[in-house]
Amino acid sequence: QVRLVESGGGLVQAGGSLRLSCAASGMIFSINAMGWYRQAPGKQRELVAEITSGGSTNYADSVKGRFTISRDNAKNKAYLQMNSLKPEDTAVYYCKLVSGLAYWGQGTQVTVSS
Repeated sequence: QVRLVESGGGLVQAGGSLRLSCAASGMIFSINAMGWYRQAPGKQRELVAEITSGGSTNYADSVKGRFTISRDNAKNKAYLQMNSLKPEDTAVYYCKLVSGLAYWGQGTQVTVSS
């Protein structure tokens, strides 16, 4: 019923920036929270950033000061502005939506070259 589509990933050099977008569609009554997670090769999926319906945010320590999560509630979209990218940020980034149940997008690849 709920579909999430991520976009904005790509290849960027260290120090560069990318902006990820997540568009949610379908039967959405209310959104408790949206978030961005990432999974690097050989590692478990980890929380990058999340934002509640009230606007509260939470970030992984590794991205604090560099990444910013935001939402457009009217459009059911979430964004992740990524600045000062590092090779360690290379991963598949997934959008998550929580509305009673949790929904995941298919992911978008972010590759940061050194």
